[in-house]
Amino acid sequence: MRVLHVVTHHSPDHVFGGPTRVALNLCRALRAAGDEATVLTVGEGFEGPLPTEADGVPVKLFPARKIIPGYGFSGMTSPTMLARAGSYVRSADIVHVHMARDLVTFPFALQALLSRRPLVVQTHGMIDPTTVPAARIADALGVRRVLRRADALLYLTDADRRGVAAVTAPARTAPAKRLVNGVTAQERRPSRAQRGGPPVVLFLARVEDRKRPADFVAAIAAIRAVHADARFVIAGADTDGLVARLLSTAARLGVADALTYAGPLDHAGVLQAMRQADVYVLPSTFDPFPVSTLEALSVGVPAVITATNGLAGDVRGAGAGRVVDGRDGDPDPAVEAGDSATAANGALLADAVLELLEPDANERASEAAWRLARERFSIDSVTDRLRGIYADVVAMRR
Repeated sequence: MRVLHVVTHHSPDHVFGGPTRVALNLCRALRAAGDEATVLTVGEGFEGPLPTEADGVPVKLFPARKIIPGYGFSGMTSPTMLARAGSYVRSADIVHVHMARDLVTFPFALQALLSRRPLVVQTHGMIDPTTVPAARIADALGVRRVLRRADALLYLTDADRRGVAAVTAPARTAPAKRLVNGVTAQERRPSRAQRGGPPVVLFLARVEDRKRPADFVAAIAAIRAVHADARFVIAGADTDGLVARLLSTAARLGVADALTYAGPLDHAGVLQAMRQADVYVLPSTFDPFPVSTLEALSVGVPAVITATNGLAGDVRGAGAGRVVDGRDGDPDPAVEAGDSATAANGALLADAVLELLEPDANERASEAAWRLARERFSIDSVTDRLRGIYADVVAMRR
């Protein structure tokens, strides 16, 4: 089966995050199962010619152009790519669009409808009711039509499904199928006793306010009061120049010597960083189903996440880490106000991390995390379900 996966953006620093990683993971597994799977998107940040392969997956990349300034990824596209959209869509047996309200995925989804090609839409929690004028215009121009007329709509969580349904109301959405994110099975990382060295606490995600790295920095002092030699690592693309403010805050709090910014990492670098960590922390305000958390679990790193993380129930139920109920306030990189949401969340994170740095607790949570990823979020089982959905869509069309 020829499957075309369309996603918004790809770059060396993986700044677009989860949807691109999911598309690459699924295509790699589909190809291993015998399908011809390709990722199509715009690319930027590469030196020299755009690559034709990413993590072992064939990719069709077109130079990204900012058509609408000030709208980030939503305002990027490639006129050349759009001009060829019809031929790419018609050459595929299935068009799988990782859809957002943007000028890459939305036009391809519309083209699939116009070309009467089997269309599977996956929204990754990126489409829900909005008051943003540009997004509402996109809904009126065709986003609702796509969400109603696709052959299958893949959702991660019930909140994801309800968000899409609210956008399409009062009409019904396309047939909804749950598909979780999956990761490749990994060897479990060695314990700290086996690795040696000080404890390492890792934040690995796009460095932006929504992920609340300021809460991570705010937790450092309390953790170091118990583990004076602990090391703290922030890794990920710095999209808003936030890293400089975080490092400045760390200096003001007297913990700059314990904090390192590792920059954006490729997939191999992500797994290496995870293997060197004792605890993974992601205090984001909302993450439907973060791949970074799954990757931490896959190598046996206990995770400290917030209750709004789509994996919170799984992590809590399996004992694979800790779930904290953070305060929802404006992230405060300065952490100057004693009663700020940042300071309060930092205290909650510190307590959870300290629990998991105890050797016995860390060992139990590490084993639980590793088993959770293997038994519930294996990329092979996810791909088997996806191939079944594809088969159903093709059979329904026939």
